[in-house]
Amino acid sequence: MSQRLKLEVKALNAIAGEDLVILVSDKLAPARAAEEWLGEGGSSLIARAAAAERFKGKSLSGLTVLAPEGAGYERLILIGTGPESERDKLDFALLGGAIAGRLGHGRSADIIAALPDSELSAAEIAEIGLGLKLRSYAFNQYKTKSREAEQSEPKAAILRVADTSAVKKALKAREAIAGGVELARDLVNEPPNVLYPEEFAERAAKLEKLGVEVEILDEKQLKKIGMRALLGVGQGSRRESRVVVMRWNGAGKGDKPVAFVGKGVTFDTGGISIKPAGGMEDMKGDMAGAACVTGLMHALAARKAKVNAVGVIGLVENMPDGNAQRPGDIVTSLSGQTIEIINTDAEGRLVLADVLWYTQDRFKPVFMVNLATLTGAILVALAQEHAGLFSNNDELAERLATAGKGTGETVWRMPLGAAYDKMIDSKFADMKNSAGRHGGSITAAQFLQRHVNDTPWAHLDIAGTGMGSLSTEINRSWGSGWGVRLLDRLVANHYEA
Repeated sequence: MSQRLKLEVKALNAIAGEDLVILVSDKLAPARAAEEWLGEGGSSLIARAAAAERFKGKSLSGLTVLAPEGAGYERLILIGTGPESERDKLDFALLGGAIAGRLGHGRSADIIAALPDSELSAAEIAEIGLGLKLRSYAFNQYKTKSREAEQSEPKAAILRVADTSAVKKALKAREAIAGGVELARDLVNEPPNVLYPEEFAERAAKLEKLGVEVEILDEKQLKKIGMRALLGVGQGSRRESRVVVMRWNGAGKGDKPVAFVGKGVTFDTGGISIKPAGGMEDMKGDMAGAACVTGLMHALAARKAKVNAVGVIGLVENMPDGNAQRPGDIVTSLSGQTIEIINTDAEGRLVLADVLWYTQDRFKPVFMVNLATLTGAILVALAQEHAGLFSNNDELAERLATAGKGTGETVWRMPLGAAYDKMIDSKFADMKNSAGRHGGSITAAQFLQRHVNDTPWAHLDIAGTGMGSLSTEINRSWGSGWGVRLLDRLVANHYEA
């Protein structure tokens, strides 16, 4: 498993360790900020170091100096928080990530989680803790030799605060969220020979330890149910397909659940419409949507969210053997609608079509949000800055956008419409699974919309954010765990009792 940071909360006393971290705003001279901990001689040292490095407390900037002899710790690290006037814009999770990045591999630190000229709330300090956890993640279980020179994960950190009880309570929920993100990252980072549909399902089943009800549907059950679109994708693989249903019951028995659906193609060759060899190794991450849903269910259960939630993931492997689905085939989905297969590499929408229909029909949810590394076209449109958001419900879309801004996992709403929907009409079936290059992410969303009925629904195309995404202060992992924080915030803000 990935490396985990040991994080504690303690009072502002008896501070001694390898590193001491102090937060500094742009208004407070670094020397003055350090004077309490280093004395007058130390403050002179800091003043000279800050001048030499042109450190002025800019947000997320840092300054590291050796502590004077007898100080009780080896290094003093100053982290900038920017202008006091822009405090409401400061992302405290990113601040925590910046601290972890400054500490370096194998270090331990005491962090003064306060500003000399103003107080931090328990929630703000807890977000710092979340950032520390997320930045400290490392997936290195397959490396047989030490890589210390390449790594930057601290081993332990103590948040020094005035009110320990309030911070511990707030931090407990953030650690649950961090655990969900880390689980999602682990799943995406695993190699495809290790994480195939049956193994993914078994890992999801471990959520039962947190009180999540887990149901695994095998191929025999899926055939009986009628998930022929999903099964068609996996029929070329020697690995059997699975659907996993995860239920967290944290609210009243009569309350309708919120539902999350994930695409879980554990490896995607493209099938008969095979992909180019270059970069195909990245297709181990084509299950990032399912990984997010699994991580989200972990987070909700671990923090005991007061909501009824359902997570449903479709797990398949798309391979090109003699039994594989062909272009030109026609399959009947669970909804009863027929689908002409134009391109076997447009497989994720086939998986989601059956799982979305199954979810809305069985659970009658308040809403459904699905996540999928669905199209390369969304990268053309949005690069790796935002996930594409498609929705049939303005309120749900607006709430997702707000949650995205609050967590930094941002979304950008894309259009849906009758003209785009017409593009997936087929000459031989009710619809076709690919309409070609133009508007590819939109026509894929239109395909999904034909399988949700009137349920409030949103589709997040995370092809640019779920794997190989941009490096940030809180993520240095190829598998980002994108979406867990976004959807947890959505639930916490609007759907908990």
